Amino acid sequence: MIADKHAPSVSVTYAQTGSATKSNELGMRPMQERAFEKRGEPYLLIKSPPASGKSRALMFIALDKLHNQGIRKAIITVPEKSIGASFNDEPLTEFGFHHDWRVAPKWNLCNAPGEEGSKAASVGAFLESDDRTLVCPHATFRNAVEKFGVAAFDDCLIAVDEFHHVSANPDNKLGAQLADLIARDRVHIVAMTGSYFRGDAEAVLSPQDEARFETVTYTYYEQLNGYNWLKTLDIGYYFYTGPYADEILAVLDPAEKTIIHIPSVNSRESTKDKIKEVEHIIDALGDWQGTDPETGFQLVKTGDGRVLRIADLVTDDPSKRDRVSAALKDPAQKNNRDHVDIIIALGMAKEGFDWIWCEHALTVGYRASLTEIVQIIGRPTRDAEGKTRARFTNLIAEPDASEDTVVDAINDTLKAIAASLLMEQVLAPRFNFTPKNGNSGPVDGFDYGEGGYDPDKCNMGFNEEQGAFQIEIKGLVEPKSEEAERICQEDLNEVITAFVQDKPTIEQGLFNEEVVPEELTQVRMGKIIRDRYPDLDAGDQEAVRQHAIAALNLTQEAKAAAAGADTDTGHAANTALIDGVRKYITDVRELDIDLIDRINPFGEAYAILAKTMSEESLKQVQAVIAAKKVSMSIEEARELAKRALKFKQERGRLPAITAADAWEKRMAEGVAYLARAKAEAANG
Repeated sequence: MIADKHAPSVSVTYAQTGSATKSNELGMRPMQERAFEKRGEPYLLIKSPPASGKSRALMFIALDKLHNQGIRKAIITVPEKSIGASFNDEPLTEFGFHHDWRVAPKWNLCNAPGEEGSKAASVGAFLESDDRTLVCPHATFRNAVEKFGVAAFDDCLIAVDEFHHVSANPDNKLGAQLADLIARDRVHIVAMTGSYFRGDAEAVLSPQDEARFETVTYTYYEQLNGYNWLKTLDIGYYFYTGPYADEILAVLDPAEKTIIHIPSVNSRESTKDKIKEVEHIIDALGDWQGTDPETGFQLVKTGDGRVLRIADLVTDDPSKRDRVSAALKDPAQKNNRDHVDIIIALGMAKEGFDWIWCEHALTVGYRASLTEIVQIIGRPTRDAEGKTRARFTNLIAEPDASEDTVVDAINDTLKAIAASLLMEQVLAPRFNFTPKNGNSGPVDGFDYGEGGYDPDKCNMGFNEEQGAFQIEIKGLVEPKSEEAERICQEDLNEVITAFVQDKPTIEQGLFNEEVVPEELTQVRMGKIIRDRYPDLDAGDQEAVRQHAIAALNLTQEAKAAAAGADTDTGHAANTALIDGVRKYITDVRELDIDLIDRINPFGEAYAILAKTMSEESLKQVQAVIAAKKVSMSIEEARELAKRALKFKQERGRLPAITAADAWEKRMAEGVAYLARAKAEAANG
């Protein structure tokens, strides 16, 4: 049964300060105010979680650009037509702003009938009109740029919602068009996303284009910590055997407002009959009472006498699905907690879907990407009166090495773990690292614990209001260039995402008992940094690597230190993680970068996996991974040789291949491999 396989990998508690929902004299919430301060920037990237108010932030910025910055038109483009409603008219002057937001009905092309080609012609008509605001799907915008050329958009603001749909890959048409617009440098661009990374691990922007953007970051921690009601968020992956529909009630609580995402019919978790799967779930919940004639919701009476209202978005009947979808979007029901109890979906109710009462997002099988998982997690993280707890559950079929699908099963498991590791970083406070040296001292606004700041040791301070750690590390390399400093301040989570998405890295980190942690933290992470930021010099690449691995490993060590701690004791927000970081730093003799590099970033994830997966399955998975002999590449040998040279500079000798220390031995193997390769090349 699933019941004894519950091991949520993340459980975070917040302070409920209410600050995230308070508005200033212009009607702006904290994230919107922070973004508006940068309104004069021509290229602006807003990284902020779902429900933090990105749509309204864009309205404030766009109106200022239209009225005060010489911009003639504002074009907002969204990935799905349903998200266009987020940019409907808003009477902003009623809340203190200087202008109202207006989009003429004919210029909200998300509501327009017809093919995307004809909608592109409408964009051309808009550019020739006297009106100043337009909303359209990404596809319409792509077609319009192709039809009219980038010059047609000179002196316009282009606002791209859900910016993670863009990619620096030349095959991504929207990404290529934005690169052309940036190269021409005659537009302003505002990019908005809650997850600035892609599930396929492609870069969203090229490094040179990304450097043009000013970044506004509002973290999940700031958002959730500033809520009035929601206090605790749990995220976990749970394993099952047999058909999922037989065991789903082990994790589905009918008393919780829930969105269930059933698996794609092409996935191994699917029974290949999505309609029967929905019927099976409804039947398991209770006795069917009929269909609500107004909303199309299924009515199901549970064993305790409650009547559940279930929205079925999986049905193939367009008329039924459209009626249910319209009922879910009914603005009159937005604040009605009893309007619907459970939503069952497949491809819908994800990105941009707004149901504030959702308490549980239950996803069966691994979705297409990390980005999609993050978007789904954003569904239950809305604040709503009386809603104190929210959770995300990823229900995954346990790998069975006797099946032909074992490789796919293992891949899904690895992706689920990667999503878990990423979300731990996303939900944690921000990390600010500084080298420990003779000039180190306390930073204003940071709490250094009961004993205060100690000049003789590495210190950890925490700022509750900013949601930030200040941590001193011996031997830490500081970034020298502005770009490297920006990456260390703003992009560590994106670097960590690329690292945990690297399949060979996570395979070896989890299942190779003989792996040397430095191979992961120095060699693999080093390669990811070099590939991602080729224009940084070697010193800045090393600074970014150290900051990223420190953020990842300190989160993992804090989780281990805080294991079993009571996070609901009334202490400071997110006290388990904060206390865990402080405990780890206190327990180690001295916090230096070499110590951090010697931590396997996947050690804690493996400990959770060992609790949730059967011992037999775990051994089978390890055997499959072990069969993949990882040979050293010439690039890895070169990196090991560089590390060996640093070793020689510090110790006066090269690493020994007979060394007892596994990392010293591995560096020596790299030097030997490189020497052999050079000899073979010289001999023809």
